[in-house]
Amino acid sequence: MNNFADNYFQKVNTFEQKIFEPIPQNLKIITIIPVYNEPNLSKTIKSLIDNLFEDFFVEVIFVINSSVESSEDVKNQNLKTLNEIKNYSKLISDKKISFFVLHYPDLPKKKSGAGVARKIGMDEALRRFSALNKPDGIIVSLDADTLVEKNYYSSIYSHFKNNPKTSAANINFEHITSGPEFDEKNYKAISIYELYLRYYVQALRFTGFPFAFHTIGSAFCFLADIYAKQGGMVTNLAGEDFYFLQKIIPVSNFSEIKTTTVYPSPRITDRVLFGTGIAVNQIINDADFDYKVYNLDAFVLLADFFKKIPDFYENKINFDADESNKILLDFLNLNEFKNRITEISENTSSFNNFRIRFFRWFNAFKIVKFLNYSHENYLKKQSAVISAKKLLEILNINSNISLEDMLKKYRDIQNI
Repeated sequence: MNNFADNYFQKVNTFEQKIFEPIPQNLKIITIIPVYNEPNLSKTIKSLIDNLFEDFFVEVIFVINSSVESSEDVKNQNLKTLNEIKNYSKLISDKKISFFVLHYPDLPKKKSGAGVARKIGMDEALRRFSALNKPDGIIVSLDADTLVEKNYYSSIYSHFKNNPKTSAANINFEHITSGPEFDEKNYKAISIYELYLRYYVQALRFTGFPFAFHTIGSAFCFLADIYAKQGGMVTNLAGEDFYFLQKIIPVSNFSEIKTTTVYPSPRITDRVLFGTGIAVNQIINDADFDYKVYNLDAFVLLADFFKKIPDFYENKINFDADESNKILLDFLNLNEFKNRITEISENTSSFNNFRIRFFRWFNAFKIVKFLNYSHENYLKKQSAVISAKKLLEILNINSNISLEDMLKKYRDIQNI
């Protein structure tokens, strides 16, 4: 009998298997944590150990990694972390959670980073679920600077158990915005950045885009089966979470776990080309202490465009005649809109199928391309705070509130 992951391991390049320990029959969840130069990993480890769950086993795979060009300081810190995790492993021998450490100290420069580390760990998790022939095994992505609630594992397990049609989900997140560890500038900067993240997703939802979800590396999970079917984790130097999830979201009945929360750190980092740590640093060093984001006007244009999808299906509209939307019209002409609509129409027999195929074409990548095109040629980026206020106004929600209250408002809207 064929195993659900056979095709993946036959066709996809993977790293050599490293974990050979016996696998608990009742293993349900494997968490993958990339680790690079992490002096404070113990906080994340303790939050995992403190988790409350019963009736199943959990494994955590730490992928400690550095490239051939990493400094000796980084590699020495990684060795300290390796020993730290091993010491914690001795303390949890009587629990239903196990730690495994994979150490890759000399990855090639072009094949290093969080994407490669996640792939190494996720492929290893797939091997273990494959050995049990368990396609419904849950693989969880977490970061080394992130804390989790005590019901983290029980909520993830219950979500998939209670939603059998879903095969991937993101997890509610809230960046840490107060406390003694960082200064006020860090906390204000991360509040602005998270506001941007939530503004972006909410603006996409305002347009009617059906796949508007957060893509945070520390806050998503999926079944082993869909990981194998979709070719596994991508290995970009940055943004691997976004690229991977864009493969998964349209085909997984993607959902959201709102019964638990992860708490990413607001720290500054320079490891990746973009992302939270880089954004926090940019905001702190910005003359206006702000973050420039896509203009809400671009999303309004998309909302008007998406409303016309039924007319495109029935061939009732000549989009060329709609000069009021010149920005989008120019972009569509560059992307052979007429040919694509004709192709989609000829290969669908119902409006529902037409709409599905339309958004497989005008997907998250196409939206980003449109947003970049519109801002390079017509629009100007605006303050994240001002843009978030404007969106609340369009949604008929009070926007005359502080940054702290506005972030809370967006969190509440998206966690209903």
